[in-house]
Amino acid sequence: MSALLKSNSIDDADAQKGTDFSPYIELRETERAGRDGLQPILSPEGYPSPLSEDLESQKGTGFSPYIDTSDENRALAPEGGQSTLGQLVTAYLSVLANERNSSPHTLRAYERELRSFVLWIAKNAGPDTAPAAIEHTQIRAWLGSLYDRGLSKASAARALAAVRSWFRWLARFGHVNQNVASLVATPKLPKHLPRVPSIEQMNMVVDGIGGKDDETATWPTRDAVIFELLYGCGIRNAELTGLNLADIHWANEAILVRGKGQKQRYVPLGDAAAQAIRSYLAERQARLTAAQRNSDALLLNLHLRGTGRLSTRSVARIVKRIAVQRGLSSDVHPHTLRHAFGTHLLEEGADLRSIQELLGHERLSTTQRYTQLTAAQLTVVYDKTHPRAK
Repeated sequence: MSALLKSNSIDDADAQKGTDFSPYIELRETERAGRDGLQPILSPEGYPSPLSEDLESQKGTGFSPYIDTSDENRALAPEGGQSTLGQLVTAYLSVLANERNSSPHTLRAYERELRSFVLWIAKNAGPDTAPAAIEHTQIRAWLGSLYDRGLSKASAARALAAVRSWFRWLARFGHVNQNVASLVATPKLPKHLPRVPSIEQMNMVVDGIGGKDDETATWPTRDAVIFELLYGCGIRNAELTGLNLADIHWANEAILVRGKGQKQRYVPLGDAAAQAIRSYLAERQARLTAAQRNSDALLLNLHLRGTGRLSTRSVARIVKRIAVQRGLSSDVHPHTLRHAFGTHLLEEGADLRSIQELLGHERLSTTQRYTQLTAAQLTVVYDKTHPRAK
């Protein structure tokens, strides 16, 4: 098992999960209506961007490899197509897609943030502004405009991170002399420790799913697998819905998990999770046979719509409904179970390095958040029980 747990781990961008990342960017109505008035992204050389060549793989993700060239945006673009800044954004998105193998969610987020920034520069400094002419004071002013729109500090910080990453790439290839975005301070974010259910609460919820009297689950055996893998293996929502049957390695008692950037790691498959999966697989196959369908996906949606694969949004609804009906807080979501996984391991004596590997964190500092959470819980216990604490 130790060989399997050597992880190609990934950086944990937990705060981005399950969000549209940029709430101040409105979805284009023309995209929903059939992309009227939209043109494919072109690379700086004038050829279609790799982002526009693989549209099928992006369907259903919300990522759009198109630029809105209508109305105000068209007026801001120089005659004949994209501005220099627009072309450089397109080139960078192509790098993220093809060289860094970024996920569709990351591509969608970066496209929205960078297009928004370029549009702001075009409005305030002119559509022909060169990247080398952009100063850090302008980036700071753009950041201020995000606050004026009502964005939180967390949303503004994510937007600034996208611009910093782009300028880092521009500096690397000589389009600018330095990364001026690095001179802009990141907004200070309040430290919010996630509320994590206790071990007893989690056992009560997970053990109760799939029973004969269970009325909280629409597909009890499948929903039991969802909770067993989220809490029992500590995987992310997107990693859960991306699992295929072939990813379950029964002989090694492990599951192959694909994270962001298609980086892979193995996580142990516990006895309870294995038993839940076996119980579910028989029903899964029966439903597929009755519908004369096939699917590689481990988790299926109830009515086998589309490809049949269960979506992350559906998982979020299932987790929230079952958790709330069983007495947990209404703010429970799939990532709460991941936090509970790491926190409970630490409380039971697991070392931080092992937890890092299991969670797929690239940096140990990300995993150290769980030590802060446990320390906060210990403080509460101390204050309640120690005679000298009062």
